[in-house]
Amino acid sequence: MKASFRFLALMFVITGFLVTSCGPGKKLLRSQERVDKLQKDSVDTHGRLMECDALVKNLQDDKAMVQNDLKALTAESNMTIADQAMRLKNLQNVIQSQKDVMIKLKNSIGDALVNYKADELYVYIKDGNVYVSLAEKLLFKSGSDVVNPKGKEALKALARVINNTKDIFVMIEGHTDNVPIKTKMFEDNWDLSTARATSIVRILTLDYGFDSGRITASGKSEFHPVKANDTEEGRSGNRRTEIILSPDLKELFKILEK
Repeated sequence: MKASFRFLALMFVITGFLVTSCGPGKKLLRSQERVDKLQKDSVDTHGRLMECDALVKNLQDDKAMVQNDLKALTAESNMTIADQAMRLKNLQNVIQSQKDVMIKLKNSIGDALVNYKADELYVYIKDGNVYVSLAEKLLFKSGSDVVNPKGKEALKALARVINNTKDIFVMIEGHTDNVPIKTKMFEDNWDLSTARATSIVRILTLDYGFDSGRITASGKSEFHPVKANDTEEGRSGNRRTEIILSPDLKELFKILEK
């Protein structure tokens, strides 16, 4: 009986010990699990931080590249603006220089032809060109393309001026009124206006030495009147020859082509 009681007491002690020792073991296990989870979370977080660092670096690199490109474009743009400004200034200088030349040329021609009446000729500037408008009665008989002596004297005085002016081109334009003409010499006003212009070209080049490579003849017939053709005064004003002096534009084209 005493032995049984001691056995039971021993079992009670062992059971208590086992119960007491199992409690802290479970807590330890749970703690270890939390530690493992925290470590895993830490590793994951570190990985994400590394990815973020890499992304930030890439963005910084991209930003630096964009800034460099922007600097290059800004520098190029500034150079382009400066170049355009210089071209514009050069263009303005050439235009002003040509304008000055044409004004001087107009004045020189006006001085050379000062003895002729206003109804015989007049000199003016239009669209950057110098125009010398010569009335029919100064140059030709009606229906003729032969220049008379007084007309030749006027052309001689003009030639003295333009022969000494470099870098100009000359266009001779013949004009008529709207009265039809049909003769053995001329089929119509186209023929007459062209023949008159050609006669003046021959005189300026062959008689007075103007460069034939810088002069052209053109007939306009009745289709560019300066007055109405319904009066004799108007028709008389339309029967004219215009000598148009134009500046050489090659310097302008050089600037524009750059």
